[in-house]
Amino acid sequence: MLSERPSDVTGRYVYWVVFQEAGAVSAVGSSAGSRRVSLSPLTGTMLPTTSVSPRSPDNGILSPREAARHTAGAKRYKYLRRLFHFKQMDFEFALWQMLYLFTSPQKVYRNFHYRKQTKDQWARDDPAFLVLLSIWLCVSTVGFGFVLDMSFFETFKLLLWVVFIDCVGVGLLIATLMWFVSNKYMVKRQGKDYDVEWGYTFDVHLNAFYPLLVILHFIQLFFINHVILSGWFIGYFVGNTIWLIAIGYYIYITFLGYSALPFLKNTVILLYPFAALALLYVLSLALGWNFTEKLCLFYKYRVR
Repeated sequence: MLSERPSDVTGRYVYWVVFQEAGAVSAVGSSAGSRRVSLSPLTGTMLPTTSVSPRSPDNGILSPREAARHTAGAKRYKYLRRLFHFKQMDFEFALWQMLYLFTSPQKVYRNFHYRKQTKDQWARDDPAFLVLLSIWLCVSTVGFGFVLDMSFFETFKLLLWVVFIDCVGVGLLIATLMWFVSNKYMVKRQGKDYDVEWGYTFDVHLNAFYPLLVILHFIQLFFINHVILSGWFIGYFVGNTIWLIAIGYYIYITFLGYSALPFLKNTVILLYPFAALALLYVLSLALGWNFTEKLCLFYKYRVR
């Protein structure tokens, strides 16, 4: 529901644009700066945050001081600085995002639109999601080490591999590749206002990686020893189906991330890997391939 109402705050005439959906209220559009009040999606409590309009009220052009604050370097510095200030992180909202990435990922990307309107950037400015994802990585990897009967040192080595190679390293490569491809071939028109932020491509990867992590590194653990590695057809059927769901989530959430940007075209091509994924799934069942068994052997080889 969209509405406008004037409000006189400290002598200034402020227009508020109030958007209410999924238990959240956000306000944007202040001449000198505005106070945004939101409802927590989990508890319904009031969560006030400060939102400053980056543009001049007279001509809509960034002042030199505001332009400096909105450079990529300034945004990166602000993001990294907040990593060491846990009190400034909104973990409650990050948990809300993690929940909705499973049930309704469109709502998560709708919030990215709100951020663009209020803070003039698509990428997250709060590292709370990254911190919680790192915790999930640690817990799930320890669980994997326990299921595979690894020693403490082997589990620690596996944790380093998963965090810095599988998540961060591969994520940096995928984000950089998608940043290049989207800006080079998918932008409708070239211009400053039609640029895919590298930070946003990395956020899209993290969003897509989280369900994949939970499915493969947590839910699958309960089936590995007694079902998936049994050597029967039901074993690799269950294991490969879990892989199908996990990678399918990754592809779909990645597609939603780029289709949410209104200045990109031909984003439907990001769904094309579904065809190859379905073909590989059928082929694996016909030939008796067990992807989870291969993953377990690879993990054990890593920590030797």
